[in-house]
Amino acid sequence: MIHVNKIIIRSHIAALALIMSMLITGCSTTRRLGADEVLYTGVKKIDIRTDEGQKAAPGLAAAVKSAVNVAPNNSLISPYIRYPFPIGLWAYNNWSNPPKGFKHWLYKKFAREPILISDVRPEVRTEMITEILENNGYFRGTASYELIKGKNPKKARIRYQITTGPEYTLDSIELLPDTCRLYHLIDSVVSHSTYLKSGNRYCTDSLSTERLRIANAVRNKGYYFFRPDYIEYLADSTITPKRIALRLGIANDVPKSALLVFKTGTITTRVNRNQGDGYPDTIDTNRGMLIQMKPSRLRNGLIPQCITFRSGKTFSVRDMNRTQTNLSRLGIFNGIDINVFPDTTTSVPTLNVDINCTFDAPLEASLEVNATSKSNSYIGPGLMFGVTNRNLFGGGEQLSFKLNGSYEWQTGRDRGKSIFNSYEIGLTTTLSFPRMLAPHFIPRSKRALNWTRISLNTDLLNRPHYFKMAQFNAAFSYDWRASRHASNTLTLFKLTYTNLLNTTHEFDSIMNANQAIALSFRSQFIPQIAYSYVYDRDFDNENRINWQFSIQEAGNIFWGIWKMFGKDGEKKLFGTPFSQFVKGSTQLVYSRRLYGDNWLVSRVAVGAAHPYGNSSQVPYSEQFYVGGANSIRAFTVRSIGPGSYRVPDDAINGYFDQTGTFKFEFNVEYRFPIYGPLHGALFIDSGNVWLLKNDPLRPGGKLKGSSFLRDLAVGTGTGLRVDIGMLVIRGDLGIGIHAPYDTGKRGYYNMKSFGNSLAFHLAIGYPF
Repeated sequence: MIHVNKIIIRSHIAALALIMSMLITGCSTTRRLGADEVLYTGVKKIDIRTDEGQKAAPGLAAAVKSAVNVAPNNSLISPYIRYPFPIGLWAYNNWSNPPKGFKHWLYKKFAREPILISDVRPEVRTEMITEILENNGYFRGTASYELIKGKNPKKARIRYQITTGPEYTLDSIELLPDTCRLYHLIDSVVSHSTYLKSGNRYCTDSLSTERLRIANAVRNKGYYFFRPDYIEYLADSTITPKRIALRLGIANDVPKSALLVFKTGTITTRVNRNQGDGYPDTIDTNRGMLIQMKPSRLRNGLIPQCITFRSGKTFSVRDMNRTQTNLSRLGIFNGIDINVFPDTTTSVPTLNVDINCTFDAPLEASLEVNATSKSNSYIGPGLMFGVTNRNLFGGGEQLSFKLNGSYEWQTGRDRGKSIFNSYEIGLTTTLSFPRMLAPHFIPRSKRALNWTRISLNTDLLNRPHYFKMAQFNAAFSYDWRASRHASNTLTLFKLTYTNLLNTTHEFDSIMNANQAIALSFRSQFIPQIAYSYVYDRDFDNENRINWQFSIQEAGNIFWGIWKMFGKDGEKKLFGTPFSQFVKGSTQLVYSRRLYGDNWLVSRVAVGAAHPYGNSSQVPYSEQFYVGGANSIRAFTVRSIGPGSYRVPDDAINGYFDQTGTFKFEFNVEYRFPIYGPLHGALFIDSGNVWLLKNDPLRPGGKLKGSSFLRDLAVGTGTGLRVDIGMLVIRGDLGIGIHAPYDTGKRGYYNMKSFGNSLAFHLAIGYPF
């Protein structure tokens, strides 16, 4: 063990010595190159020139960059930017490589062979670019390259110069002769195409997409064995200058089975136990034969309602996909296989359907342990333990129990002002039905699984030196999709009860100083009805829009009932006042692909809440706040607002004050790949919260048009993200530019110091 540690220490010392010596001596990175060899140091520029009045085809720049994207040694952002210290090249050019021993290991550890211009083969890259141009309708395009050398003639960057020339567009489109049902169907699909029309730019990718679309449409009309490669295009550019005459054709080697229309025959569904074995129970349904291996729990009508096949109906691949999706969304199977095979006993072309489903384990347990560093300067461990029964009544119903707890202690600059540890523990129980237990007049998509949820939750929050609060809530809600891009959530009823179990003298002094804050913390019922809508759409993988809107009201029904019975003044439920307010919020996120995997993402969010009737203040838990890892990253959570108000330095604690009843946020973020799963980001954030009602004890907190822009907190920063698909680990460093409150410094940049304006956030997932 001691020997291993010595080796590790020696390697670190050697590496440090290597770096220091090479920095001091300025070691060469081209010493070992041959006479005709030139070190490749990246791409200088990709210059794409189009004819006057024309724009480059969408995706052309990304395709060209992909063709020339060869990472140089010590690449930072390939193929343009390199790290300043080429340690691998230094080691390769200035160290010897003994056959064995520690020096051999060290050489293999650090040395990197140089990437040469001859390795990149730019002449081949230009040929690839020419092919890309032709595939995008630029048949007269040219591509060339130039080596850009600096002081050292043994190093060179590459500049690629592309001239697209005129774009060729589709002219006449000759369809298939209308001699059979298949040809008539294909012609009908083509006639409704948005691309196969005169005037559109010629593009092989678009033609391939159309060929796939035609094949899918044909397969949904019974031609199950038809394939996209059976469709041919014949293009002629000699008839009209810069125009392509296109003729549609069918390949000569199409098998006979691809020209036949198939009907759906027998439908057999087998449901196997998770443990295997069992005895079969056969039931005839209106969707075929159901064979269930017993003992197992399954409602008789569950499987038939998921099957979209109909015996005797024209076979459709769409029915196969929908059946697969419907069965998968039940969440009770770990394997679903759908196979079809021709029925040789009938004279009519027929496909029999065989569906095999295997139950998943009914109980699922999960345990999550984490150590978090929160953006409100608190760190601490957290634990969540959950148990879910995924098929409670045999119809895909899910009963879940989640127990979560966390413990926090404060760190950072403010720990000397307010040292207190806190903990939170909660239990949530949810019963979910994979169907809507609601009237059928609510529009819903039959292609998606809709849910009815009943939940109970209890939480205990302890803030030592301040308060201990308990919260209970019960809710009944619906989740459904009205279309492929739109989802809805209607919380028909939610009742929340918050109760301050005990408080301290310090907390009471804060509340006594500001009755508005005290009213937001009081013990109360919050009866609510809420609705939220989400529209999420991807346009050609170039533009994405995500729009969220939510509206909720609290207390109106109870207030109306009490009022109807003549109750005046403050109205109570079980002897406790209930809150009455209305709250709405909306958020729009727009993502634009610039090129490759480089995205510009912008977000705007607005929210407002207003108390009335039985309440003079919106409950603290329902107020807005900004700052933190998913908001204005140069400021911690609840550290700014409302408006230009700032908690006095001599105040006991300002943690509870930084909320408001109006919120505005605007963010812009540039996301770019670095290497593999490592991505980077540059961002600008702005926003704040305000009060819609004046509070004399928080001067500057009310929303005013004259000071709106001045009240916006502004920050910038940079971040690193590790994106492995299912999980994104994100670290963002925010840099404050403008604080909305008086910092003692004049000018728009009013941060006290650069070091004081920094805030680091470690989080999971993208901020928006």
